Amino acid sequence: MSSPKPTRRSRSGASAVLAASALAGTVLSAPGIASAAPGEPGVRPSFCAHDRRPTPQEYLCARPGDLVEVRVGDVHPTQPSLGYDEVYYKLGRYTLGKDAVNKKFDDWCEANGQGEAASAEPDARLDAPGSFTCALPVGQETAESIEAMKTVVIGPGGNLFLTDGHHTLTSFYELPDGGPNLRVRMRVLDNLSQLPRQKFWERMKAEKWVWLRDADGKTVDVNELPKGVGLANFDDDPYRSLLYFGRDIGYAPGTIPFQEFYWGAWLRDSRPADLADWDTNDPAGYLDAVEKLTRAQTALSPETVVDGGWSASQLGALAEWNEGKARDKGAFGKLSKPYGDAKPGKLAYALVYKARLADR
Repeated sequence: MSSPKPTRRSRSGASAVLAASALAGTVLSAPGIASAAPGEPGVRPSFCAHDRRPTPQEYLCARPGDLVEVRVGDVHPTQPSLGYDEVYYKLGRYTLGKDAVNKKFDDWCEANGQGEAASAEPDARLDAPGSFTCALPVGQETAESIEAMKTVVIGPGGNLFLTDGHHTLTSFYELPDGGPNLRVRMRVLDNLSQLPRQKFWERMKAEKWVWLRDADGKTVDVNELPKGVGLANFDDDPYRSLLYFGRDIGYAPGTIPFQEFYWGAWLRDSRPADLADWDTNDPAGYLDAVEKLTRAQTALSPETVVDGGWSASQLGALAEWNEGKARDKGAFGKLSKPYGDAKPGKLAYALVYKARLADR
């Protein structure tokens, strides 16, 4: 299984100090770098009163459910690897796509809690928000649009720890009109900024909001986690990519953080499917691997423990492969579409983009 892979390097950035109120849709900004919360450990600072205008340290005051605007380069990953091919699909769709409105605007609007893109000028750019519009104006978010947003936990010093959205934010990071300075809102899962560092990580582990296994299944320390998003900061986990392409074929994506990683660990450790001949650069071979994986998922009983204490049912295993549809229908049929089709499948976009990377 081989694919082009940049050399890993570390990046770090100052924490942004921008927020958006989930109710009022207000965005506040101020310069500066959050360092550490003042006061005794475990006690929220006095400026965190929510009945007045937030201060520049407002991340420290964010409550679960709040929407905070962040700088992409400032979020801290909570997993050591990505499925590179998922990112390649997104970048392929953004740069080689055949959509009337570029899919990157849909993805940004969804991540920002504003549904899908409504329109985009011919020269629209992600870093020029006035050049495109989203279906829902800021302040008119719905429960459904907020649920679709990526999530962060506020850690010590007001630092932002990403619990969902590593692939999406990495894709934004890699775009010419994205990068570390691109801003997008995220939903606060919890605020643990009052905890000392050791207690913070203990809580993150207890809540299963951090993934501390590498692509080979070996345990990593929290100090080994990447410092920021971007392909070069992560290792490549091919099984994580395979699981992405298996969505709605063998399982339904849900709200459990690191859902695909649990399935990937099961695939790697239990070996329910023979992937010895899987060629990650061959469309037919890749599609065959997706089918083997997803048929193994749907063959499990709902009560079977997959990994991490989660059962097949909890991790979204479908009762029927491809939801009972024929191979040329449903999600598998869509995935099978070649790049030459009017609506190529995700796999086609990923492999075409990856092949062009290899030719550079």
